[in-house]
Amino acid sequence: MDLNMAKFVLAGKADCPYYAKAELLADVLQRNLPDCHIHKICVLPSDWEKWLEDTCASNGWTHSSSPIVWRELIDRGGKGMLLGGFSDFLEHAQAYYGIISDMNSDLMLKIAAENQQTKELCIKEEVHRQRSLRPLHIWISSALNPICNSLIPQLFSPGLFPDLPLFSLHLMDTCSSKEMLQGLKMETEDLALPRLHEVTVHSDHTQAFQEAHFIIFLDDLQPICESNNEPDDKVHMVSQVAECFCCYGQLIEANARKDVKVIVAGDSFINLKCSLLIENAPSVDPHNFVAMTTQLEYEARTQLAQKFSVKTADITHVVVWGNISGCFHIDLQRAEVFRFDGAIRGPDGFSQRVMEMIYDWKWLETDFMSLVHKHRATISSKTNKATSISSTNGIMTILRAWNKDASPEELFSLGVLSTGQFGIPAGLVFSMPVSFRDGQWTVRSDVTVTDELRVKLDACAAELKMEKDIAARILKKDE
Repeated sequence: MDLNMAKFVLAGKADCPYYAKAELLADVLQRNLPDCHIHKICVLPSDWEKWLEDTCASNGWTHSSSPIVWRELIDRGGKGMLLGGFSDFLEHAQAYYGIISDMNSDLMLKIAAENQQTKELCIKEEVHRQRSLRPLHIWISSALNPICNSLIPQLFSPGLFPDLPLFSLHLMDTCSSKEMLQGLKMETEDLALPRLHEVTVHSDHTQAFQEAHFIIFLDDLQPICESNNEPDDKVHMVSQVAECFCCYGQLIEANARKDVKVIVAGDSFINLKCSLLIENAPSVDPHNFVAMTTQLEYEARTQLAQKFSVKTADITHVVVWGNISGCFHIDLQRAEVFRFDGAIRGPDGFSQRVMEMIYDWKWLETDFMSLVHKHRATISSKTNKATSISSTNGIMTILRAWNKDASPEELFSLGVLSTGQFGIPAGLVFSMPVSFRDGQWTVRSDVTVTDELRVKLDACAAELKMEKDIAARILKKDE
C-alpha cells in the first residue's frame, strides 16, 4: 500500500484550538504529499455534541472530544477507520510521514476564533441563499382562458414584485386536458423569463393552491340549460358556481398560505364567486379576497372619454357600485376630466368635474349605461374572442396597487366584503370605492351617498342577496 495516497476526514468544533492545530497539520500534509487528500468539517459549538453522537453511531465508533479524525477506506471496499483525536492524528503523521506540528497556543486560539467566525458567516450566507430560492407561488385557475396568453408575460414585469427574485407559476384548468396545459407550459417556458423558477400544470384539484401566495380566478362557467325559462337558467348557473367555488374555497383553506391574496375576474357572478371563497376559507383574512371591477370601470371611462374627445387616461375617479357582472351603478360625482378642450383651459394637471362639463344629460341617463353594458360584447363580436387585453390590464392594475405601487389618493373600484359601509348589508361582496396604502385596501369614507344613489345601491344589494340565497339553498340541499 502506498502510504502517500491517503484520504483523511478532519472534523471539530469551530471554536476548538486543537481543531485549529489539526487543520494546520492537515495543510502541511497536503503540501508535502500531493496524493494526500483531507476533507475538513467545521461544526458550530452548539451543534457539535449531536453531530458527533450521530457520526459515531453510524460508524460504530466511540469518541467524545474535538477534533475527530478518520481515514476513508472506500477505495478498498471498507468503511472509515477511526484514528482518534488530535494527538492520534499527530502520532500518525509523525510515524508514517515524519511531519510534526509546532503551532503555539496563541496562534491556536486565534485560528479557532477565525474558524467560528467563518462558520457563522457561511451559515448566514446559506440561509440567505435558501431564502432567495423560495419562490413566490402564483396560481391561475382556468388557465386555458385566452386571458392567460396576455396575462402570463405581464406577471413577470420588472417592479411588480420587486423584493422577490423567483416565481413558481401553477396553471390549473379542470375542464381541459393535461395535454393542452402542457402546451401552455411549454410556451411559457419558451419566454425564457429570468425570474421564472418553474411552471407546473394541474388538470384536477389534487394539489390545488399548495403554498399559494397569489391566486387569480379566470373561471367563467356557462353551462347549457335546456329550459327557456330565464329564472331557471339563473338558478342552474348559480348552482354550478356555488358547487365549484365552495370547493375552491375549501381548497384555499386547506392548502394555501394564510396570507394568500385572491383576485376573482371574469364575466359572470364575480361577486358571488368571491363571497363563496371567503365563506369557505374562514382562516384567511377577508381583506385578502377581491372581485375585479377595474375592467368595467375602464370601459365606463372609455365611453366618457369618447364623449369628451380625450384619452381614456384623461378620465379619473369613476366609481362602480354593486354587482360587477349584474346590477351595477356608475357614479360620476367625483369623476374628473383632464385636457378637455372646453371654454376653460389650464396647465398640465388641471382637471374639471365631469358632471360640470357634460351637457348632454339625455345621453348620460340613457345611452351611457347601455353602451357600457354592451361594450365588452361588442368587442368580442368583432374579434371573436374574449376581451383578454383589457382583462389583463385590470388584473395588473390591482396587483400593482396591492404590491404598494399606488398613491393613497388614487381611487379604485373594487368588489370587497361589506361590513356595513354606506348602508350596504354586511356580508355581501359589493363593488365600492377603495384606496390602497402600504399594500392594503381601505374603503373610502369620503364618498357621499345621496338619496338617489341609495335607491340604486339598494337594488344592487337586493340582486346580490338573491344570488347568495339561491347558492345557500343549493349548498344546503347538497349536504
